[in-house]
Amino acid sequence: MIQKWIHRLWRPLAAVFIGASTTLAFAPYQIWPLAIISPTLLLLLLSQVKAKRAIAIGYAWGLGQFATGISWVHISIDNFGGMPKPVSVLLMAGLIGYLAIYPALFTGALNRWFKTNNFLRLVIAAPALWLVSEWLRGWVMTGFPWLWLGYSQIDGPLSVFAPIGGVDLISYLLLFISGALALALLQRKVTYLAMPVAIFALSGALQPIQWVKENPQSETNLALIQGNIAQELKWMPSQRWPTLMKYTDLSRENWDADIIIWPEAAIPAFERELPAFLYNLDSAAKMNTSAVITGVVTQPERGVYHNSIISLGTNEHGEYNYDTQPRYNKHHLLPFGEFVPFESLLRPLAPFFNLPMSSFTRGDFVQTNIEANGRHLAPALCYEIIFNEQVRQNVTDETDFILTLSNDAWFGRSIGPLQHMEIARMRALELGKPVIRSTNNGVTAITDYQGKIVKQVAQFETQVLRATITSTTGMTPYRQLGTWPMYGLVGLSLLIGMRKGLRAKG
Repeated sequence: MIQKWIHRLWRPLAAVFIGASTTLAFAPYQIWPLAIISPTLLLLLLSQVKAKRAIAIGYAWGLGQFATGISWVHISIDNFGGMPKPVSVLLMAGLIGYLAIYPALFTGALNRWFKTNNFLRLVIAAPALWLVSEWLRGWVMTGFPWLWLGYSQIDGPLSVFAPIGGVDLISYLLLFISGALALALLQRKVTYLAMPVAIFALSGALQPIQWVKENPQSETNLALIQGNIAQELKWMPSQRWPTLMKYTDLSRENWDADIIIWPEAAIPAFERELPAFLYNLDSAAKMNTSAVITGVVTQPERGVYHNSIISLGTNEHGEYNYDTQPRYNKHHLLPFGEFVPFESLLRPLAPFFNLPMSSFTRGDFVQTNIEANGRHLAPALCYEIIFNEQVRQNVTDETDFILTLSNDAWFGRSIGPLQHMEIARMRALELGKPVIRSTNNGVTAITDYQGKIVKQVAQFETQVLRATITSTTGMTPYRQLGTWPMYGLVGLSLLIGMRKGLRAKG
């Protein structure tokens, strides 16, 4: 009996540890080869098992990955959710259990439709099905595309494929390489190793290609204000004016910057409550030929709230006026943080479902760029930077930079903010535009158009990041075509796989 259980459980148990190791491929560890090793081992574990067991193995792998990879989410639930520890742990377990469904879908589909360990299963079908599972995770219930496998390669040799097909292409290539390695091991044929070698050789050949060029005429002097306001104090009425004065004083010391940038919801009040303050800030910035961009919560009408960005000072909008002020309103809202799914059922259950600012209304998917001092910035508020297609569609021919404002104070001294920065870097590389990231307590940083961090300030300190950056001209292939070529590649792969599979059965 014991031997029988050991025989049944060793693969799922091994999958848990293999999945957990995948987290080390991402920031802050960035051991990028693990993003190849882990799927390779997963494919080996799936060898010659039925679809039901494959689902269990994939689910176990997902439990390992997400239990370690998004453990930081529990900090916000535990510290700010107002629930007993057992309940917060149960809620976190539910999130991990839900996310683990997607690797299970991949493994179940692979072993249901492609049972034989051959080229068709491991090199054609596996990469396509993996990408489908990642896309589903990034779309269902508004999506949570965190820890997509391709993000792990931002500092690896496969990063050169990001401007061509985005993070999706990198995920596909990682599974292509893993499939080839698994095939070589299972069939004991070293000739299959030629495929991974070819991918890495191609990455080396692509390295010198510059899809975009820097434009010296777009040089911009920036000052990013990291206020380091404690999350538990942020919305206390007694802290409103001390917070506003802190940001104002730090800005006054940096009026020589072309653009001064405050983080997400830096103003701890509704915009309509502070028209005089904002008008005076706008006037001061104009007097100094500077601009101020800030996050703020707006209430255009009763019961409607937006997480917004506004630009004050030197810009094409004229004087600040609440009724006519252009705004960017966040589109992709954070589940439970900014809206509550099934709120009529969940809100009465626990204080966690009634966190401050958890009833926002989404803005449009595509909106006008923020304009400040003659520069155009494509905005993405906090969580939105993880949605590659949304960011891509908001970058226009006029866009100089990608702007992301955030507040990761909810997640303390965890790996979450570092993973968030890693994702932002990928957007720069995909779209060939520098990324400006201003946060409350870190990671506040600026990248160049290749996703390399050119300057950042320490986390958990009041800091001002000063830097001069240059925009780019030209377009990456990904900027032009988006994810559509990957949809075609995945569709073609699955079509070939299904047809060959049916012929084999016939």
